[in-house]
Amino acid sequence: MKNTSICERERSYLERMNKFQLAHKFKKFGYYITFIAFGGMIAKKFFDEPDWVKPLLSGILLVGMLLLSISKDKIEDEFIETLRAQSYRIAFILVILYTLVQPFINYGVGLLFNENEKLESLDYFQVLFYMLLVQLMVFWNLKRMNK
Repeated sequence: MKNTSICERERSYLERMNKFQLAHKFKKFGYYITFIAFGGMIAKKFFDEPDWVKPLLSGILLVGMLLLSISKDKIEDEFIETLRAQSYRIAFILVILYTLVQPFINYGVGLLFNENEKLESLDYFQVLFYMLLVQLMVFWNLKRMNK
């Protein structure tokens, strides 16, 4: 066994985690899962469903979008990796701003129409959904603009 320091092993582990991506075939599964979950969320509006259906469909939708986000493209080079990193940074910043500002906007609009409005924060699904949606849209737009 090679005599490596704890710092070197930790650096190696972090580099592997930084480069983690799923194979391109998972992108197709991500599309299927996302569209099926989204269709299920629309369909559940027309039917009386048990309480566990909404969180299940929300979780499945997030998993499908995550698969889309971390799956490789057919051609995954350094340029695509740079675009992907930029899209994650932009999504992170925009979602933080959205999460900070949106409750106040909701509160202000609610006060215009209802005087009993309370200031409420966003739930985890809204934040994660918005982050994944922004990341995917920014990544696709960056790829389209740079071809």
